[in-house]
Amino acid sequence: GHNIADYVVERLNAPASDGQLVPVTVLRRKSTPVDGSAPLLLYGYGSYGIPMPASFSTIRLSLVDRGWIYAIAHIRGGSDKGWGWFLDARKMTKKNTFTDFIASAEHLIDKKYATAGNIVAQGGSAGGMLMGAVANMAPEKFSGIIAAVPFVDVLTTMLDDTLPLTPPEWPEWGNPLDSAEEYGWIAAYSPYDNVGAKPYPPILALSGLTDPRVTYWEPTKWVAKLREKTTGEAPILLKTNMAAGHGGKSGRFQRLEEIAFEYAFALKVAGKDAV
Repeated sequence: GHNIADYVVERLNAPASDGQLVPVTVLRRKSTPVDGSAPLLLYGYGSYGIPMPASFSTIRLSLVDRGWIYAIAHIRGGSDKGWGWFLDARKMTKKNTFTDFIASAEHLIDKKYATAGNIVAQGGSAGGMLMGAVANMAPEKFSGIIAAVPFVDVLTTMLDDTLPLTPPEWPEWGNPLDSAEEYGWIAAYSPYDNVGAKPYPPILALSGLTDPRVTYWEPTKWVAKLREKTTGEAPILLKTNMAAGHGGKSGRFQRLEEIAFEYAFALKVAGKDAV
């Protein structure tokens, strides 16, 4: 139902702090100006070696047809540029995932696809951990952050070997029970442990009561601490789905309702809620 001639897909390369080039895929309507005036949604994941292919999605057109620019940051931690791209952002080098995402945002600002404070960041699960980390590291870059089932209490979870998924996760993050050094790696970025007194942007955290991967109390604790620590007035919101797990609601239309809720938040914080 769309006209392909109305859209443009572009590939940028954002320079990271260590000289690596981070691919960023950008989707926009041809009529959307590249002058910094358009709101932009930047999506990221960056863990477990899972790449984020720039595949077609009609869902994204809901935003793009409203004058938004949609971008995917193919950050380290995924395998978008090969297996080394994954190995360069795990355990002791995990912070590369977060700095790559921030570098992607900065490059989009430099190239006039967005302006600072007019970017909505989005990620889920381990990508939600990314959202928590960049909220701590560069809150001024974002007009809003959408964190779905966010893995934000990393240190506490990796210290609890009674959780069935904790031991299999140690190769990804490190084992803080056996190594003080690995404890330090995780403690340095774990989003919950690094919430500070600063003005956070609007944040929407989504969780599922029966989620076996990211337990519902992780985003709940995170939101409570953000509300306590933030020095700003932006809303810090939590929505817990009482009848869903890690993947959200089942069913085609129920899933679309969840996406519509997230996009409504993005429109609201970008000042486009009347569109």
